[in-house]
Amino acid sequence: MSNFDPNAILRGAQLTLVGVNRALQNPELFTSTHYRQAAISVAAGIAIRLIVAVPIIGVRALLWFLSLFINMDHAQWDNDVTNGLHFLEHSVLQVPFFLMTLMRYLTPTLDQMFMDSLRWVDQTYVQKHKSEDPHNLRALYYPNLQLYSTHAAPGEKKKTSLKEALVIFFLRYGRKTAISLTVLALSYVPYVGRFVLPAASFYTFSSAVGPQPALVIFSSSILLPRRYIVTFLQSYFSSRTLMRELLEPYFSRVRYTKEQKKQWFQDRAGVLFGFGLGFFVFVKIPLVGVLIYGLAEASTAYLITKVTDPPPPPSEAEEFKKDSIRWKNKHDFLSLPWEMLDAHNIEMHQPKRQSDVRQTPRKTFS
Repeated sequence: MSNFDPNAILRGAQLTLVGVNRALQNPELFTSTHYRQAAISVAAGIAIRLIVAVPIIGVRALLWFLSLFINMDHAQWDNDVTNGLHFLEHSVLQVPFFLMTLMRYLTPTLDQMFMDSLRWVDQTYVQKHKSEDPHNLRALYYPNLQLYSTHAAPGEKKKTSLKEALVIFFLRYGRKTAISLTVLALSYVPYVGRFVLPAASFYTFSSAVGPQPALVIFSSSILLPRRYIVTFLQSYFSSRTLMRELLEPYFSRVRYTKEQKKQWFQDRAGVLFGFGLGFFVFVKIPLVGVLIYGLAEASTAYLITKVTDPPPPPSEAEEFKKDSIRWKNKHDFLSLPWEMLDAHNIEMHQPKRQSDVRQTPRKTFS
């Protein structure tokens, strides 16, 4: 459980809170551009709620029409149908979440929000440590990262077009939907069905947390109702999907290979899950969820400064990608006192000053 232990997940949740706090302090977050995007987000939130509600409203209208000819005063199946449809949309298919993540491909504002927030995180860090020797502080993230192009460089594979990106997005969502519906359908098979969802839980978590914790999850899930297991599994998968979408502005610039990117995520799995799960809970709030999604993007800039090194100039990118796959200072970060979150930056780049950091702790949680 070295990559997915409870402490790592809690640290990710802490980064959620601190990241939001930092993002909301950024005056550039409240510019006219972002206000306009906020208004669009609210409108999109309303549209998403209406789109999701259409099937349920349609079913209710059909049931009302049938009630003109059939006595349903003592029937319960009509409520079961509407409740089941609601559960299918929100917990199995995650339709609102799907429509929300789709917005990234339709507006470039989220990418700019990430970069503006990253610049603010650097400025805040310098301001917090302005009384110290600048040579003892960490390198900044924004100056070099903004030099990285989001377009393919000569000799690189051509950047995916919007149409291709949307096709990949829909195919990925369609594959996940097919798997979810298949597993759910198999859970209704007599006798063996009750073991399908627990087995899916074990398979999902055995590679992430190890076979023994996964076996505990398997044993516990046998005793739980189907609805709770489905919600648990989908929350896990959706929080991972959310995290990958939030990190897209970073990976669109520092372009790792597929295998490098997999290792990058795996080495930071616990912290990323805690961070993504915290926002996933709030993103599901009706109407304002899209606004929370934008705030999560801004907060991801703070996360980046904790889980990877500052990028070098683009000319040194290849060596940096090989070196940054592993989170070298993971143990130092996870063992920090809760109120010394920013001390990680000094220990990370100035190991000779670790004793100084411990002797003169900085309360930089806020």
